[in-house]
Amino acid sequence: MSITVTNRAASHIKKALERKGMFGLRLGVKEVGCSGLTYTFDYADGIEETDVTFHSQSVNIVVEKKNLSFLDGAVLDFERKGINEMFKVENPNAAATCGCGESFTLVEPV
Repeated sequence: MSITVTNRAASHIKKALERKGMFGLRLGVKEVGCSGLTYTFDYADGIEETDVTFHSQSVNIVVEKKNLSFLDGAVLDFERKGINEMFKVENPNAAATCGCGESFTLVEPV
């Protein structure tokens, strides 16, 4: 199991965590959108029994165990386009994304 973070994402996450005094970034998945699933991002002030922590580029990424199969192998990046800033997830488990890029469907198991 792995989740990694690019240098750009790590830099952004570190600054935000320092400002907020938090432990890590919580990455999750919820059902919504036109393709079925979407990513969620929040701050984590610690970890729970149901969490797994990944350490990449000196930042902690916290994921609930129930979301691991959706996120295993994902790479978290951060990009700025004009005045817009956003996390971008490169997910090997995603078969397709919707036109707006907000949601995704999973690769069907063989």
